[in-house]
Amino acid sequence: MPDKNNTEQRWIKAASSLLKGKTVDHVRYLTEAERDSLGWSGRPVVIVFRDGSYVFPSRDDEGNDAGALFTGSDALPVIPVI
Repeated sequence: MPDKNNTEQRWIKAASSLLKGKTVDHVRYLTEAERDSLGWSGRPVVIVFRDGSYVFPSRDDEGNDAGALFTGSDALPVIPVI
């Protein structure tokens, strides 16, 4: 059985390498054309960084549909799928 701690640490390292130190340039929603190319029914928020890289939430790690983004903000606890 794989070591859960090693798996978690490996993914933390990978995510940190990708995201740490990035600066958000702008935020938008996936366009309808982008949504259609993924075969999704909803459009999630897209966070675009200054270097042109981006992230957006998916329902699961297989990319089966758009996902909501939960935040730590009382003012905006969820950024919804539209």
